Amino acid sequence: MKKQLKEQLRQCENLIVLLFKIILYFLVFWTFYRLYAIENWQLLSISRTAAVTILSYLISGYLFLKIYGGYDIGKRKSKPIIISISLAAVMTDLVAYIMLCVMNTNDANNKTFTLEQPWLLLIIFALQILIIDISVYGGNWIFFKIYDPERCLIVTSSQRSLNEISKSVRKYRLQYKICRNIDYRNETLRDIIQKYDTIFIYDVPIKERTQIVEFCYQNMKNVYINPEMADVVELNSHHVMLDDVSLFELSSLGLTAEQRFLKRTFDIIISVLALVITSPLLLISAIAIKSYDHGSIFFKQNRATRGGKIFSVYKLRTMKENVDNYLSVIDDDRVTPVGRILRRFRIDEIPQFLNVIRGEMSVVGPRPEMLANIFNYTNDLPEFEYRLRVKAGITGYAQIAGKYNTSPKDKLVLDLMYIEEYSFWLDIKLIFQTLIVIFKKDSTEGFSAETESTYEKYYESVYPGEYE
Repeated sequence: MKKQLKEQLRQCENLIVLLFKIILYFLVFWTFYRLYAIENWQLLSISRTAAVTILSYLISGYLFLKIYGGYDIGKRKSKPIIISISLAAVMTDLVAYIMLCVMNTNDANNKTFTLEQPWLLLIIFALQILIIDISVYGGNWIFFKIYDPERCLIVTSSQRSLNEISKSVRKYRLQYKICRNIDYRNETLRDIIQKYDTIFIYDVPIKERTQIVEFCYQNMKNVYINPEMADVVELNSHHVMLDDVSLFELSSLGLTAEQRFLKRTFDIIISVLALVITSPLLLISAIAIKSYDHGSIFFKQNRATRGGKIFSVYKLRTMKENVDNYLSVIDDDRVTPVGRILRRFRIDEIPQFLNVIRGEMSVVGPRPEMLANIFNYTNDLPEFEYRLRVKAGITGYAQIAGKYNTSPKDKLVLDLMYIEEYSFWLDIKLIFQTLIVIFKKDSTEGFSAETESTYEKYYESVYPGEYE
């Protein structure tokens, strides 16, 4: 009986999540709207001010939820969902608040533009975050009380690959339960697939992977695969018809002239604004760095950008001076106390906006890797040089979704996904998403000492001074 009930509830999963979502979004909206209506009576009547404020809130709310992510309980952990919705709510509140102040600039209210009751925004933020916390933690608790974890089978090709994917899946123990793993060459694979809900296919040759995916699709199984080069290239494909034949066009011409002009203009505007806005923070950071050990404030290092061109990247110094050069590792004692704070909040990277203005970097693009890393990674992954088809960037897919110690292949996939999916809207989206990095404590996690010792010291002898 209990099993039948859970099966019926599984069929209503989308409806249950939609109900929770509507309640949460309404409460977040009503918190802002009702509190500001106390001093703005027109918000509670049919008026132009009410219409513009509501419309601006709904439109900006939709856009920011598309940027940061929504109320996807049952799929993500609670904390990332809370961060996503909280950032979307704060940004939406700011837009709607400014529009309300604009609408109140008239003869009957304020003669000039005035920020009315800005302190009330802080109260609204606090109440909304409390509502979001309760809704997300409560929603996930109810969801996982109703639904058991999906029973998973891992199909892979080696013990190393199995360890990699298992480590990641186990972090989501409420969503997935690893029941078994199997080599893709096992003759009983298809019979075994039938017994599980979700199939993870990891590090399997493309030909065999395609056959397994088709079988899973035929039997209505959820499938997760790790992308290879062919998958990434297909992201930007376009469906075309030649006579009555369906084809996918895979274009590799790069950005158009219009896209390059728009991106460069956007880069300059954003960089100038960023340097002006963060100038007080840069001054405080410079004083802190100088006060700690009286050393240099800035750090320069050779990196590679579009076409393999070498340039000097500017950063605030986060390590002690005159120390051995190798990749940053966990609990690295070369990083100063001030440097740890600067790295934690990515403040050390602000001077890179100077590189953007100089035309050496873009605001959004692949991470500018050290020369030694490029040489090393390209030996193992020849495709790694494809990242150099565009300018290096301060932020991007790999910088936001990945970590400092993310594997070269995963970095490559994320960077190529950006290159293939490029659009002006994507750049805007990634710039806003960069705020998420501040809340990710593990985003600056260093390499393990074992990883570092495998090749860095050798390449330091080839490229002296290239590591920090």
